[in-house]
Amino acid sequence: MKKVQGFSLIELMIVVAIIGIIAGIAYPSYMESVRKSNRADAKASLNDVSQRLQRCYTAYSSYVHASCSVGATLNTAGGSIASGESMYSITGALTATTFTLTATPIAGGVQSSDAKCTTLTLSQSGVRNATGSNPASCW
Repeated sequence: MKKVQGFSLIELMIVVAIIGIIAGIAYPSYMESVRKSNRADAKASLNDVSQRLQRCYTAYSSYVHASCSVGATLNTAGGSIASGESMYSITGALTATTFTLTATPIAGGVQSSDAKCTTLTLSQSGVRNATGSNPASCW
């Protein structure tokens, strides 16, 4: 008599089920990690735009001076700046002496499903805020 070697269908299905369970747990954790690391794009872009606005204020004593291209872009109706990796749209509420920048995920992108941090904001005084289900962990 020959001994049959190999796997039975039951053994194979158990392995497939175990892999499915592990993947079902790992994939959401992986996507959350990706979203968290992509928030760095918003943070870097907010800081960059903030620094450019501060340079305008230093040179012209106004965030909305006509010679300040960043201020002019953000101060127009619907004006925004794309973040470095094009995952966020940076908009601003500017006056001559104050500004508040807001980073909003671009619709349809990976970050648009980030419920923990839906928007990130930065003001001229360095105050950082966020909206979402867990804003304390955004910055």
